[in-house]
Amino acid sequence: MIQEIGSTTRRSIVKWLCVLACLTGLPGFSAAQTPVAPIVHSGIDVLKQTDFKQLDGQRVGLISNHTGVDWQGNETAVLLHQAPNVDLVTLFSPEHGYHGQLDQSQIANDEDKSTGLKIISLYGATRRPTPEMLAEIDTIVFDIQDIGTRFYTYISTMGEAMLAANELGKRFVVLDRPNPIGGLKVAGPMLDPGTESFVGFHPLPIRHGMTIGELAKMFHTELGLTNQLEVIPCRGWDRSMPYDETGQVWINPSPNMRSLTQAFLYPGVGMLETSNLSVGRGTDTPFEVIGAPWIDPVHWAAELRKEPPLGVRFVPIRFVPNSSKYQGETCGGVNIVIVDRSAFEPIELGVVLAVTLQKLYSDEWKAKSANRLLGSKETMQAILDFQPTEMVMKSTTNGLELFLKRRAKFLLY
Repeated sequence: MIQEIGSTTRRSIVKWLCVLACLTGLPGFSAAQTPVAPIVHSGIDVLKQTDFKQLDGQRVGLISNHTGVDWQGNETAVLLHQAPNVDLVTLFSPEHGYHGQLDQSQIANDEDKSTGLKIISLYGATRRPTPEMLAEIDTIVFDIQDIGTRFYTYISTMGEAMLAANELGKRFVVLDRPNPIGGLKVAGPMLDPGTESFVGFHPLPIRHGMTIGELAKMFHTELGLTNQLEVIPCRGWDRSMPYDETGQVWINPSPNMRSLTQAFLYPGVGMLETSNLSVGRGTDTPFEVIGAPWIDPVHWAAELRKEPPLGVRFVPIRFVPNSSKYQGETCGGVNIVIVDRSAFEPIELGVVLAVTLQKLYSDEWKAKSANRLLGSKETMQAILDFQPTEMVMKSTTNGLELFLKRRAKFLLY
């Protein structure tokens, strides 16, 4: 019957049958055939919509990993490689490698099967691109999902590459992505001046509330760089949006960052990781559990419940990491359960964990070593001096007001 009517009418009927089938699940049709775009589009989506005009005629070096994809899952590297007006020359990878699966101290160079291009590791012999690596490149493009925490090293890789690009007068383009834990809340402590490292590239609080594009603008200005920087912003992202409101597919940014819950816990639990604690690496729930063989889980959980940070509960547990710190050993500790994300503040969590550990286990806990990620001698000393939670928290706010003023001029959303 459809063949007996006009072609325009026929197309309309077929169109509406497809829509109806997607809604009702009629045989022969699939909702997967009509993909729904997310609320938020990342920088690569915006760049693709302009036919890559910002990279027109450029020889490009791409710093990316498995998180560098558009909203349909197409790799940024493949998209640039296929773009007729772009010459993708080299790929660079950060910590955990191009495929985001390695958890080791050094990562070797590799080759990308999708494009046939060489992948140069920036977490191996060098963490900054050398002049030789950039000789045939006009523009460096950065496209990696960050996690919103000062000591997550992807932003350090970006910063080191920006310095290298500036030295050689190379253009730098950042394809922005949302901050998965939101862009409104900012919490210290600030990184002490002069203590910059690969886990603390720039003077920032632990929870900076910025996107990678905004951080790039801050680095470029505050480090006095003079080369050309361009940020391709996200479309549709609001600072109040955590990742689960963006409509984008979650991709584990690194081997031990396996959920948005862990991303929210990371600024607080992660800041204690360089001490003699297991933060759950080698378990199914990294950063949701924390402990050590010398901790009595029931005793610690009871102490934590006396002054719990808002929005979380503590469950006493024992766990055995199958890799990393305390591999094969039984650890006593707590499982941290977020019950109200809107009220939860991870830095307060980290402080409460530290204060109670110092109170109960000052002989066993090697607290001083935590300052490598904590980054504040003042806050560390307050913990070592058995100061109460409210006093330690007060120390974490020093310098935040100035940071918020610095930050304001670089915000894009």
